Amino acid sequence: MTATTRRALLKAATGAPVALGAPMIWRKASAQDRRIVVRDSGGPFTKGFSEAFYKPFREATGIEVVGVASTHEPTAQIRSMVETKNFVWDGAEISIAAVRQLAAGGFVERHGLENDPAVKQLSPEFIDPYGVGSNVYATILAYRRDRFEGRRPPQSWADLWDVRGIPGRRAMRKHPFDTIEQALMADGVPRDKVYPCDLDRAFKSLDRIKPHVITWWTGGTQATQMLISGEVDMVPTWVARAQAAIDEGAPVGVSWEGNIWSYDSWCIVKGTPKADLVREFIKFTCDAKRQAAFTPFVSNGPTNPDAFRFIDPKKAASLPTAPENKARGLLIDDEYWAKNKDAAIERFNGWLLT
Repeated sequence: MTATTRRALLKAATGAPVALGAPMIWRKASAQDRRIVVRDSGGPFTKGFSEAFYKPFREATGIEVVGVASTHEPTAQIRSMVETKNFVWDGAEISIAAVRQLAAGGFVERHGLENDPAVKQLSPEFIDPYGVGSNVYATILAYRRDRFEGRRPPQSWADLWDVRGIPGRRAMRKHPFDTIEQALMADGVPRDKVYPCDLDRAFKSLDRIKPHVITWWTGGTQATQMLISGEVDMVPTWVARAQAAIDEGAPVGVSWEGNIWSYDSWCIVKGTPKADLVREFIKFTCDAKRQAAFTPFVSNGPTNPDAFRFIDPKKAASLPTAPENKARGLLIDDEYWAKNKDAAIERFNGWLLT
């Protein structure tokens, strides 16, 4: 309700009940104005964000943050909100690749926080004009330690491909993302030469491993369950999914050699009337202690390097932005995949059927 509308109602009022009722309506409107809705990845992310960010932000500012889970990379939903001006979400936590894709179409807005003292605490690589890094994820090679007692476990993508020297049941992701990079590194391509991807070489490499893959997984939960149940001996998956199996008591080991990493970012939906409240929330999430408080829920890395001062060293060693892990990794080239993903997906799906 605007101030003009409220004055008109009060002027038209002829009795005390309306006059008494008006402040109640005004208070509700004010509370609604101090509420933002942000998209997050759901599950442990929602719980972790709630404990590390949403609840503390409300306590500190009075602004309520409602986290809403959605489908993976909801770019179509955000485009629809902007085009219809129906802002179901005010902000979103999505991959930096999705942020840049939306920015190119004018569907997220510049945050303008590059020089804010809170945001400047982050490593510069996690600050984009349209997104501020929230957490770093990585694809690693996970394996069942109990299946490799007395022998060397797989420690690289080349080992995953070495079916004769390192026998065992293998699963892989049913998607070219990460899988293409793994195939190239397994074939001897150095990390700094993976992009632009030589797809012909990648698929020749995949031809060698294909007969030995017992399952092509389609979701992180599936990969976790295969590790817990012992259905597979080794599988490339996101480190948070491997850690979930470890937390369940499964004897799972992880190799960081050639890990493939990128990051999620907070962004602002273009045109939302609550953009400034989202900016305040984004600044709040950059605090080192708050980022450290998120890591017990999801084994993704903080984007503020000072967060490691507040993380147990044992836990820190399992995070993608731990210096030794990051140094052994490959940053995903979002520009390459933006240009080539459709052709690669079509070729990959056709290859699986042959």
